[in-house]
Amino acid sequence: MTTGELTACPYPFPEAPALELAPEYGEFRRASGLARLEMPYGGQAWLATRLTDVKLVLADPRFSRAAALGRDIPRTMPMIESTTNILAMDPPEHSRVRRVVAKAFTARNVERLRPRVAAIIDDLLRRMTDGRTSADLVAELALPMSVTTISELLGVPEDQRDEFHEWSTTASAISGASIDEIVAATTALREFLAGLAAERAKRPADDLISTLVTARDEDGRLTEEEMVSLGTTILSAGHETTANQLSGHVFTLLTQRELWQRLVDDPDLVPSAVEELLRLTPLGVVTFARIAKEDVEVGGTLVRAGESVVMQIAAANRDEEVFRHGDELDFDREANPHIAFGHGAHHCLGAPLARLELNTALTELVRRLPRLRLAVPPSEVVFKKGGLLRGPESLPVAW
Repeated sequence: MTTGELTACPYPFPEAPALELAPEYGEFRRASGLARLEMPYGGQAWLATRLTDVKLVLADPRFSRAAALGRDIPRTMPMIESTTNILAMDPPEHSRVRRVVAKAFTARNVERLRPRVAAIIDDLLRRMTDGRTSADLVAELALPMSVTTISELLGVPEDQRDEFHEWSTTASAISGASIDEIVAATTALREFLAGLAAERAKRPADDLISTLVTARDEDGRLTEEEMVSLGTTILSAGHETTANQLSGHVFTLLTQRELWQRLVDDPDLVPSAVEELLRLTPLGVVTFARIAKEDVEVGGTLVRAGESVVMQIAAANRDEEVFRHGDELDFDREANPHIAFGHGAHHCLGAPLARLELNTALTELVRRLPRLRLAVPPSEVVFKKGGLLRGPESLPVAW
């Protein structure tokens, strides 16, 4: 059993091009035990890359997210986590806060949003294609689709939606932004949400911000801090991830033309294609660390109490022991138990909504723009750097 006497590998690894995954992840996944990383901040952590190991750490109560709060633990971001939010909670506190908004994101309730999501995408595509033969898919479809959808669900007024995207991007930076800039962006996001909550306290509406205010003021289920943090998390995560996923998925399809053509010929394949794209497309760097509350064996490695484990979900989603030809897209894959939306208590609340947006947008693209292509060589597509999430900065396309 490995017990930690390993030379730590500097992290992050050299950045892989486009949406490829750094080869180190695959090498560590195929080796025995967990890898040891020297993180940019806070020291060393274990790295889990096999699906079984990642799922264990994400779901086992012997690993804690709350234990990371306020501590100089191994991490990718310069800031020490100091704000209590749903992403840094363990059950039962996590369960209490999550229940406040969980009903809004059930498959049944999200299905009721289908006509509105379809209308948003229809309007964006009509404007994108009106009298034109090229566009930036990120700026004109992926980002406004996700921003509009989560904003309407939460209750963010239309004239205030342009502000929070930039704050969110800076607040989640792991390089390229100073600590002062990160703090300022985080503060601006929180003040923005607090201001919206103050408005809803005076004039309630049928939206999630009103639900949060009610949970704070009438039910006593949320503190002021929890209300602001939960709203901020939903607002930020609810648009960044889906926008990156859609633009990344389209980039992947347009660089593997035969796969795009399969969807054009048979749009009914889109749901299975989306699941495969979710599985294979890296969305972010390693996860926030989990802290072992006691000695735990993970994949043949003894993780001692107090040690940190980070995970690369995209690497786990390519685990050869689970996914045949895991590095390849296969729309005919019969079993696809990927964890692109996480696993355990912190499984993404918005997964049903993200799937609805991705399936609707991709279906409309293959139906309306069957000749869609990249307007520049793949090597000239600019990808985001220095943040927690990956995806095209812009995606020039033509038809």
